[in-house]
Amino acid sequence: MIRYALRCGGDHTFESWFQDSAAYDAQVRRKLVTCPVCNSTEIEKAIMAPRIVGRKERAKETPPPPQSPTVTEPPAAESTPLMMAQERELRAKLKELRDHIVKNADNVGERFPNEARKMHYGEIEHRPIYGEASNEEARALIEEGVEVSPLPMLPDDRN
Repeated sequence: MIRYALRCGGDHTFESWFQDSAAYDAQVRRKLVTCPVCNSTEIEKAIMAPRIVGRKERAKETPPPPQSPTVTEPPAAESTPLMMAQERELRAKLKELRDHIVKNADNVGERFPNEARKMHYGEIEHRPIYGEASNEEARALIEEGVEVSPLPMLPDDRN
């Protein structure tokens, strides 16, 4: 795995992981790499300092897991008030949706996949629920035709 510092045509910087440099080249050529800020597909590698690790350090280290692209926040002077206002509005609406679901639905926790299936097949009465499901469990529910959606998570919810 290789991590690249990237820059879009709008001068936004972000990082992303790729299997190797050929994978990066292929994805950029096919316009699959986009700026998480402005969705531009005009992407190039940004200058970054190489990380050189000695033998002793290499034995102690394990590489970090691949991550989805992360945005490097531009300095406050470069932030546009419109973008900040839109982001605040979106976060407020997502929080409002999440709060509404939590207030009006039953938290069934890890029983979510089973409860959703029982409702889908008419074994129990339909009611609003939310809970936990692994990616595999969620995929299986969707393949069975059970209507499920992920509950929106905001960065503040994880702290």
